[in-house]
Amino acid sequence: MKSRSFIYIGVIVAVLVAGGFASLRLTRPEAQVAVVKRGTAVSALPANVAVRADYSMELRSESGGRVVDSSLVLGRSVKAGELLLKIDDTDLKLELERVTNDYDAALKRRAVGSATKLDLETAKADLANFTRLAEGGQYSSTELDKRKREVRALEQKLEIEQINEESLITGLATDIKTRKRQIEKTSLFSPIDADVTSVSAYVGDLIVSSAPLAILLARERLVEARVSEENFSGIVIGQRAQVRFLGYGDEQFTGTVARVLPTADPLTQRYTVILDVKIPPARLVPGLSGEASIIVGQRADVMIIPRRALLGDYVLAVRDGRVKQLRVTRGYESLNEVEIVSGLSEGDLVITDNLDAYRENDRVRVVKPAKR
Repeated sequence: MKSRSFIYIGVIVAVLVAGGFASLRLTRPEAQVAVVKRGTAVSALPANVAVRADYSMELRSESGGRVVDSSLVLGRSVKAGELLLKIDDTDLKLELERVTNDYDAALKRRAVGSATKLDLETAKADLANFTRLAEGGQYSSTELDKRKREVRALEQKLEIEQINEESLITGLATDIKTRKRQIEKTSLFSPIDADVTSVSAYVGDLIVSSAPLAILLARERLVEARVSEENFSGIVIGQRAQVRFLGYGDEQFTGTVARVLPTADPLTQRYTVILDVKIPPARLVPGLSGEASIIVGQRADVMIIPRRALLGDYVLAVRDGRVKQLRVTRGYESLNEVEIVSGLSEGDLVITDNLDAYRENDRVRVVKPAKR
């Protein structure tokens, strides 16, 4: 009986001890970790990014007058070639009608012909007769010279009339084109696809020439990356980039360097790089900001860890259930990952979240590595 009692007691003690160890293990803080793995590390230069409209423009009229129609509405989207505003053109059309009538009349007068031309033909016929009479001695040379001068005078008069007539017709034709152009200017069309961000003229307003009527914000968006002076020299067109916007959380977008501006901002001494980002245009809202990594180099088959696991030049590794602070040598760094040249081995576990909550030799319970 005694031996059997001892066995029962031993079993109970073992269960209590196992339960104590299990309870102690369960009370350990959880540590979110990542596995040190091999992969491709990239060298990326950091940059701050901002989204802005390609440009904005003031809509102005070359013609003054009364606004009789307008589709300018604050916040409205307009398309290139769309009629935005119409100015009263009644007076201009009346002037065009008057000038057109004068032009038609001038053409009719030219078709009828000049009386001077008839006088010249008569004078030339008379001169031929007087010339024959003079050759026969029946007409004096003095009178013949007078007849010749009369013919030359009529020729000059006819030539002047023709010049004046052509000048009048040409001038009226030009005037017609000018009037038509003035009428065209009373209709204002959108030169670009844009959003209306300001309106200062409405139906019934009397506007003057060149007065600002509205502000149009171009639909095209630019993603500007601002790069520090020490990093600028390594950037060339065509390099890949990883972009993250604050408004879209951890979502990442890829892009390429499209343009590199050669001058720095005189206040910040930072250079501007234009990125072509693969993102739906509707999501590129002016004013959106974020960060980017412009990739300037890469190395394959090296050890990499998440960048968020770094504490300066240290990481917190988990070995045998305890936290170990290890010094590491970093290599290439990108927006999310960093190459580890030394200090860690493949397969090591490094803590990735709440790093400030852990100390050397703390006991922790490892949870499933984060899949990010």
